[in-house]
Amino acid sequence: MAESRDQRERRHRQRGLFDAVADRYDDHRQSYPEEIVGKMLSTGHIAPGAAVLEIGCGTGQLTRALAGRGFLVTAIDVGTAMITTARRRIPDASVEFEVGAFEDFPETKQFDLLASATAFHWVDPEIAWSKAARLLRPNGWLALLTTGERYDEPLRNVLRGLWEKYSREKVDWTDGQPPWVEPLTRSPLFGEVVTAHQARPLILPRETVVGVECTRATFLSFERDDQEGFTSELHALLEPTPQVALVQDTFLAMAEVQVASGDHRQTAR
Repeated sequence: MAESRDQRERRHRQRGLFDAVADRYDDHRQSYPEEIVGKMLSTGHIAPGAAVLEIGCGTGQLTRALAGRGFLVTAIDVGTAMITTARRRIPDASVEFEVGAFEDFPETKQFDLLASATAFHWVDPEIAWSKAARLLRPNGWLALLTTGERYDEPLRNVLRGLWEKYSREKVDWTDGQPPWVEPLTRSPLFGEVVTAHQARPLILPRETVVGVECTRATFLSFERDDQEGFTSELHALLEPTPQVALVQDTFLAMAEVQVASGDHRQTAR
């Protein structure tokens, strides 16, 4: 389904909001489990010397796992502060960081792996799949990951009510596959989709949970008064528990490019 004009404008506006909270984002957002990263690399046969493009690297939650393995990594993000923080945290000469959107990334070289961790939904859906295919070498792979927090009841339901109060929208936390799995599966540019999922129990400090919730795009879109109200109520909600039990759900979907280099002008249906 094509984006409406309002959806497109909202996506463009929201994807630039994280830059203002880069340090807090880096302090509180979780990394990606080694088991999922290992599945991605083994499925794509990604070996030392492979060229990897990471789309929407943020402050390096996935980049850390790609560094130091002998890959030639290019990591891009629209946020200048996000890239600055990532460079500072990952001083690896094999990783080249660039500020810029995937839509504008030059098609002057090809990669063995394109990876995007909790970021591909910020890319223009009208060009996301076809451009990804053009940037991949024959037998190259596109890997999309997402990670998120699943809280135990009754916290899960109370927190959902808090989000609905301040966003003034219905919040659907139905568990299931990320929305980009279906278009990847239907695209003629890619082959059979390989998936993996890990549910990792974690116990995080209360302040880390507050930091995660207050670096979400929805929160960053709130007016200042709503941000302050949400944060105050979240602190009050978590006050009795200095540590919070939750499950980190991480999902991977990846597929091999199916068209030859010269044929990538075809668009996904």
